[in-house]
Amino acid sequence: MRTRDLKFGLYADEQGLVWVRGLVEDAVGSQGSQGSRGSGGSRGVRRARVVGETVVRNLPGSELSIADAYDFLAEQWAVEHPGESSGTRQPLELHVRLACSLRTWRAIRKTVIRTLCPEGTGPHTCRVPWSAY
Repeated sequence: MRTRDLKFGLYADEQGLVWVRGLVEDAVGSQGSQGSRGSGGSRGVRRARVVGETVVRNLPGSELSIADAYDFLAEQWAVEHPGESSGTRQPLELHVRLACSLRTWRAIRKTVIRTLCPEGTGPHTCRVPWSAY
């Protein structure tokens, strides 16, 4: 298995960051084990695992700050929550390194994105404004 990265730009406070981490863990867990359904696979073979995680609050070696890179997420929050304080929310980037196949990485990424804002494509409010790379 190769290592692959998930990167999410977020506008979150600590509670929101914990929530997003949980979404990633749940998505990895749903891809976690491959059972033996007549395919010759052995029970308990891991299809994906988290091998590292970093929360980036500053972009090292760049003139662009995280706040500049994700200023549109703060704007999204302000539009979706008029008159509400953003509290301790701040732009940040969550990097999660996974050991998995490309197919599994795509499935995990799709699941996380779908659960970050599950209301569909109509107008709605995201709990944590986000961007994925």
